[in-house]
Amino acid sequence: METQAGDPGAFAHFDLSRVDSPAFVVDAAKIRQNLEILADIKKRSGVKILSAMKAFSMWELAPLISEALDGCCTSGLWEARLAKDKYSGEISTYCAAFKDADMVEIVQISDHIIFNTPKQHQRFKHILEENVDVGLRINPLHSEGEVEKYDPCQPHSRLGFPIDQLKPEHLKGIDGLHFHTLCEQGFIPLERTWNAIESQLDIDYNQLKWLNFGGGHHITRDDYDRESLVEFLIKVQSKTGSQIYLEPGEAIALDAGILVGEILDIFDNGMKVGITDISATCHMPDVIEAPYRPAMLDESENSDFIRLGGQSCLAGDIIGDYRVSAPQEIGRRIAFLDQAHYSMVKTNTFNGVPLPSIWLWDSETDELRCIKSFDWHNFRDRLS
Repeated sequence: METQAGDPGAFAHFDLSRVDSPAFVVDAAKIRQNLEILADIKKRSGVKILSAMKAFSMWELAPLISEALDGCCTSGLWEARLAKDKYSGEISTYCAAFKDADMVEIVQISDHIIFNTPKQHQRFKHILEENVDVGLRINPLHSEGEVEKYDPCQPHSRLGFPIDQLKPEHLKGIDGLHFHTLCEQGFIPLERTWNAIESQLDIDYNQLKWLNFGGGHHITRDDYDRESLVEFLIKVQSKTGSQIYLEPGEAIALDAGILVGEILDIFDNGMKVGITDISATCHMPDVIEAPYRPAMLDESENSDFIRLGGQSCLAGDIIGDYRVSAPQEIGRRIAFLDQAHYSMVKTNTFNGVPLPSIWLWDSETDELRCIKSFDWHNFRDRLS
């Protein structure tokens, strides 16, 4: 299991006892820092950047995001509604397949509607309005993903129309092309993907208004080659005459949040085992799905390993083996790094495990507020 990189940043000095447990804590100052980087890329390259709500939709921070970026990309009706209600700017909506019952409202809300196949476009063509741009997602058939289940170009992928099947008639009524092939990656994989697309795409770019390069761009990571990205984006826009869009999700909230928990019990089963009120399956499902080992705040090289897992009945509800610094005892607070993106949006109440509360902290002012808390009614009222 690969260990996730994590930068504690200002959380290295955060007192974990200031919040209840379990709890997500998001640093508004780090969000601002990430947005400043993205805004600089926008300014220098001339591209438009949309916030991917599937990764981070904590709308308490919508004013910050809306001020820095050009809008939101959404994955269906509910995200589009949230973008319309709480954010400003453009709304671009893509779904692998749209439902009849949703489309009228999606058309009313969205500036761009991106279809997964030409067949979907033809199916809903009759209700599209003139002021809505229509896009088609393509599958470049060029894989850059390191984990197959997160790779949109995996064999027999359901995401995007295979580029080798694209015909001129499929582009009739299409304003833009969309592709999304990356996951937590740097600049070079994007450049390789575009080169692969160019070698296969035989079209007149004058018939397109825009090209959407999707998400997966870790632009705010310290080692991202942002200078090469800017040069590349300027070059592509100049060559194609198209407006370029990027849709980062993780980059907005990268290293901006932690998940705080507490050790509830410790026993020995050939090694120390610790039960926590953080559940991998309920609070960090990517730990099991990827899988990956989230980085821990203040892990010590001088301590013995302890296997940490959740309260659920799932045998595989294991977060990982960690060198928890002393004291390794019941009541000990712990925190996992870089949990603002994806973890927050994927939480669930399997086994009746409580949802973490959500706190907003500003590391520059030390202001701390509880934004959202949950009780058992959230579990009770979900299925009946």
